Amino acid sequence: MAGRALAGAPAVAPAAVTLADMQSWPGPDVPRLPGTGIPLRIWDTATGELRPTAPGSIARMYVCGITPYDATHLGHAATYLAFDLLQRVWLDGGLEVAYVQNVTDVDDPLLVRAAETGDDWAALAARETELFRRDMASLRVLPPTDYVGAVEAMPRIVELIERLQGKGAAYDVDGDLYFPVSADPRFGSVANLDPAGMLALSAEHGGDPQRAGKKDPLDCLLWQAARPGQPAWDSPFGPGRPGWHVECTAIALRLLGETIDVLGGGSDLAFPHHEMGAAEAAVATGTWPFARTFVHTGMVGLDGTKMSKSLGNLVLVSRLREQGADPMAIRLALLAHSYRGDWEWTPADLPDAQRRLDRWRHAVAVDAGPDAAPVLDGVRRHLADDLKAPAALAVIDRWADEALARGGREPSAPALVQAVTDALLGVAL
Repeated sequence: MAGRALAGAPAVAPAAVTLADMQSWPGPDVPRLPGTGIPLRIWDTATGELRPTAPGSIARMYVCGITPYDATHLGHAATYLAFDLLQRVWLDGGLEVAYVQNVTDVDDPLLVRAAETGDDWAALAARETELFRRDMASLRVLPPTDYVGAVEAMPRIVELIERLQGKGAAYDVDGDLYFPVSADPRFGSVANLDPAGMLALSAEHGGDPQRAGKKDPLDCLLWQAARPGQPAWDSPFGPGRPGWHVECTAIALRLLGETIDVLGGGSDLAFPHHEMGAAEAAVATGTWPFARTFVHTGMVGLDGTKMSKSLGNLVLVSRLREQGADPMAIRLALLAHSYRGDWEWTPADLPDAQRRLDRWRHAVAVDAGPDAAPVLDGVRRHLADDLKAPAALAVIDRWADEALARGGREPSAPALVQAVTDALLGVAL
């Protein structure tokens, strides 16, 4: 995001900041299921239609990670659960998955929060990133193959900006470098917004459309010259730090290549973040599209307003766990909603999910049950059809109801249902 001077932030000399490489969280073992999964179709924001994901033997996915200035809320968790389901469908289909997620561990919101609380910004980032890892592990979210912080990726970010400079796609405004959106003739084809909509969202999400000297109000920051009291790194452009969008673009290009299968995140990232990143990648590499499919999750609300750190209306995963909530109930509460639609968290969500979890656990504890082959087929079909998790949960519900009411003749059925819920839904029974 475009930077600004921050009162009260500790001064940091250029190139003085180093952080250890990011570590991902431990992942659960994923049971192997009979047969082979179904190829995935998923909604593509750019085309506005369901599209098959047709990767090669390695499926490549980049999902934008957190800015670690506060704890993981349910909106975060819902997003990462959606891409966890996607990864599980790919794995069930026999694909190897290369999945990269970043951490924006230097950015304006983090520096502002550190100045407000008197924390060292790097210590704050490390603390909240560790809490996020624990939350993801508790929810049994499969970890990314590579988990990368912006700070550790600084050399790669600088390299990408140099490539853009070499193509005439960077210009100076009072010492800051900007990317001209006019450099990409396809700019606007990810979020498909009109100019007024793009300007409004640019201002809302860290852009500076009113800044004098820019060629186009939508042009985005590549490198911000060092500001008093802010961390900075040496570069060929002078000491400073990167803009928001180029960070993710550089990490994805470096680790996944010029074209990836899925670029994902919350719907609030479609513009400007994914729009700008796709444009930067296309101009730097000469390859289009940057992502074959752009996948976005809906927003989770509370009391009629989108859940967000800036508003402070958060339901935190860690707080629910501290209060004794079963992480699998939290997971089921989130999976009960479509990943694409906006929805609102209510006091009934967690108790309803706990009752469902208890019923499933009682059902798989029976000695024998109804035939479970239709359960495997049904869950596979629903998840492969745009990650329809609520419909997949209903398949398990029907089997559990029958198992508890009438039993069954298949001794192996409970174990298969348990494996299906584990491998495809990520729910440990």
